[in-house]
Amino acid sequence: MTVNVRPMTESEFDEWQLAIAQEYAEEQVSAGNWSRDGAVERALDENARLLPDGLATRRMLVLRGVDDDGIPVGRAWVGLDHPRGTPEVAFLYDIEVLETRRGSGLGRALLSAVEAATRAAGASALELNVFGGNAVAIGLYDSAGYEVTTQQMRKAL
Repeated sequence: MTVNVRPMTESEFDEWQLAIAQEYAEEQVSAGNWSRDGAVERALDENARLLPDGLATRRMLVLRGVDDDGIPVGRAWVGLDHPRGTPEVAFLYDIEVLETRRGSGLGRALLSAVEAATRAAGASALELNVFGGNAVAIGLYDSAGYEVTTQQMRKAL
């Protein structure tokens, strides 16, 4: 299975902004980091700060994954400048295969295409955050050669 990446179109970007904010807000609420009240608005605000010029934001790759027939299968968002300033390390903010296309190896293919695009843009490494409850993603990243560099833990008291 091959996946290629291309820049998102304006209409794809507009649709993606709300979807990613809703998904990110739900992850933050489920992880116990944010309250549900105002979570989507908070996510929209955070993303707007990171993408102040939308698709034209410098040093950001906002990509659409497409299969061999050119049909969209997923999306990805990479910042070429690490949020903590780590030199030459890009940061994967989002990657997702469309729900209807999951379970067929497209996630691994999309990740590989994103890594190639990130490398072509000049990064020597790619870092990401994955929520602890996302066992499928953790398994994918582990099998793709990603290593834990930091780990955050919590215990309810």
